[in-house]
Amino acid sequence: MPIAREHRWLYPIDWRELSAFIRFTRAKGRCEHCQRPHGRDVLHLGNGMWWDEEATRWRDGRGRAVRALASPSELAWAQPGFAGIGAPAALRITRVVLASAHLNHDPGDNRVRNLAALCQRCHMRHDASEHRRRRWINAFRIRAIGDLFA
Repeated sequence: MPIAREHRWLYPIDWRELSAFIRFTRAKGRCEHCQRPHGRDVLHLGNGMWWDEEATRWRDGRGRAVRALASPSELAWAQPGFAGIGAPAALRITRVVLASAHLNHDPGDNRVRNLAALCQRCHMRHDASEHRRRRWINAFRIRAIGDLFA
């Protein structure tokens, strides 16, 4: 994720190297929450379930193996209504990009234990409450400025 202009000064001068260490050395190129691999197109169902090609199995949103689902090729060939099979799940493809996330939402706290390599989905889920808080603050600030100068 790009660094916000107002927060750029909070990051250390060697942020690129620190981020690369977290994403590729410590996490070995996989999301630390769901195990999705960096730089690959991943088949997923939209609910967090994704197809791990290396292990040839479905994984849930936490990276744990799921046994109940058929392979993507079997899902593609499934015909709705045939032999009691329901409609096939909609398979989506997403390219996974890892980013270094601050676990305590403080961009000034760049300790290694406060950073995690997260894919887009996990990063957005992790930051959702912080994004809601910032949206509320920005909306409140805009209304306050409008009241002041109206």
